[in-house]
Amino acid sequence: MSFPERTEHLTLPGVLTAEQAAQTVAGIVAVQRPDGAIPWFDGGHLDPWDHIEAAMALDAAGEHERADAAYRWLADRQNPDGSWYASYLYADGQEGEPGDRRRETNFCAYIAVGVWHHYLSTGDDAFLDRLWPTLYAAVEYVLALQLPGGQIAWKREDDGTYPREALLTGSSSIYQALRCALAAADTREDPQPDWELAVGTLGHAVRHHPELFLDKDRYSMDWYYPVLGGVLRGAAAERRIDSGWDRFVVPGLGVRCVVPNPWVTGGESAELALALWAMGESDRAVQILADIQHLRADDGMYWTGYVFDDEAVWPAERTTWTAGAVLLAVAALGGDEATTAVFGGDRLPVGLEPDETGCC
Repeated sequence: MSFPERTEHLTLPGVLTAEQAAQTVAGIVAVQRPDGAIPWFDGGHLDPWDHIEAAMALDAAGEHERADAAYRWLADRQNPDGSWYASYLYADGQEGEPGDRRRETNFCAYIAVGVWHHYLSTGDDAFLDRLWPTLYAAVEYVLALQLPGGQIAWKREDDGTYPREALLTGSSSIYQALRCALAAADTREDPQPDWELAVGTLGHAVRHHPELFLDKDRYSMDWYYPVLGGVLRGAAAERRIDSGWDRFVVPGLGVRCVVPNPWVTGGESAELALALWAMGESDRAVQILADIQHLRADDGMYWTGYVFDDEAVWPAERTTWTAGAVLLAVAALGGDEATTAVFGGDRLPVGLEPDETGCC
C-alpha cells in the first residue's frame, strides 16, 4: 500500500522523502484494526494517548477517514465517567478488552488535542458536533482531579480513589489539551468559563510551582514537555531546553529517555523536535530528526529505542506512536496548518491565569 500523492508535503531533506513518509503511513495503517483501534504494534496493546498520536499522524498524511475511525473507537469505548482505561489488549482473542484499569488523566485529556487537530485538518463541523459530548465528558473527568494548586492528579484507580500527586509531563500535556478544548468550545459558541479558570491555574502551577509535582527529573519528558505542551515559550523555553541539553541529547543518536541510561528513544526525540520547532529552533529540530533515522526499519516504521552501549535495538518493537511522532514533527516543520496550530499554540485560548495573590 502506498500514499505518495498524499505525503508530498511530509518531506524534509535529510529526514524523509515523500516515498518514505508514505511507507511510514502505510505501516501505521497496517496496524490499525477494523474497529478503528491503533495498537502499539500488531498484537500489542493500545493506550488512548498513543492511539490519538497515531490518529493525528494519519490526519497529517490526509488519511482522514482512518483518523475519524480512530476517534469513533474512543467515543464508543468511553467509560460512563468520561474516562478511558490506561490500556486495551489487542492480542489474539482479546480485541479491545481492558488491560490496565487505571484511568490516567493525561491519556483522557488528549482527545481534545486530537479532535481539534482533526477538525482543523478537515473543517468537518459534523465531526466536531458528534465528538463534542465525548470531549466534554473527558475534560470534566480530568478537571474533577484538579488539585488546589492547579496541578492535575495523574490517575484514578478503578475503585475511584486517586493519589494527590501530579506529574509535570502529564500536567503539561493536559494544559495543551485544555486549550484545544477551549478552542473547540469557542468554535461551537459554547463558552466554558470553568475550563478557562482551570487552564490558567494549571499553567501557573507548571510555570511557577515545581514543588507541586513529583520529582521525575531523570526523565527527558519532564525536561521538554512544558515547552511541547505550550506552557513555556520565549526566553523561559530557551532556558529550560538549554539547561537539559547536555544531559539528555546524545549527538548523532537522539534523546535519552532517562538519565543516565544509555538508551535513546525515537518518540522522545521526535517530541523534542516538535518542542524545538515550537520555540523557533527549526535547525536543531531537523538535526534531531536526522539523528534518529538509524531507528528507521526496512518497513518504514521506527524502533522504539536503541541501547548505544550495547549497539542494540531495544525493545524489539516498532511502534505506531513513534512513527506518528516523527510524522507530526515533519508536518510541523513543513507548515501543515492543523499540526502547527495545535503544537504552536499561538491561536489557542490561554485561559485566566491567577495573579501573584492567587486570584484571577
